[in-house]
Formats: sequence, C-alpha cells, structure tokens
Amino acid sequence: MASSREYLEFILGQLSELDEVTYRAMMGEFILYYRGKIVGGIYDDRLLVKPVPAAVRYMPAANYERPYEGAKEMLLVEEVDDREFLTGLFHAMYEELPAAKPKGKK
Repeated sequence: MASSREYLEFILGQLSELDEVTYRAMMGEFILYYRGKIVGGIYDDRLLVKPVPAAVRYMPAANYERPYEGAKEMLLVEEVDDREFLTGLFHAMYEELPAAKPKGKK
C-alpha cells in the first residue's frame, strides 16, 4: 500500500516550524530529510524514523517496525498530532544522523 499525498502534507504541516524539511518520493512512499540528512520516511501512511540513540531516548516506548519487507527496523512515531513533540524529535536526532552521501559522478 502506498502512502497518500494527504498524509505527507499533514506531516509536513506538523513540521512547518522547522527550516529545511524536504522530501523525496520513492516507489509510492516518501523519504524525509531535515537539513539535508535523512531522518526517516512515510511508509504506508506511518511516520518512521531512524533508530539513532537520540530518537530511542526521546521515544523509549516506541515500537520498531519495518518500512517494507527486508528493510531494517525503524521507530514508529505515534505522536504525529503533537507538533511540539515532532519538532523536538527532529531537533534531538539531527546531530546523530549520518551525513548525506555525496552523489557519484556519471
């Protein structure tokens, strides 16, 4: 099941206080970036984030779920209605997210 554009717009609206939140559509789902780093994505209308230590500390009771079969587990964000929570989560995670990989030459 692909994610809906409406859910993407809702999540982006919840994160609107943050600068530089972008996304990329990929196979019916959406990868989310914060200041150029991949934070997670929207998969089957679920917000999943990378399980970096800061995210685990921020959401100690979060469930681990796979975005799709064969993928690594990610943390399910259930508090999507709480704008302040989401903003704090992205801020907390940023320093621990891996830097974006440079694009290869063609």
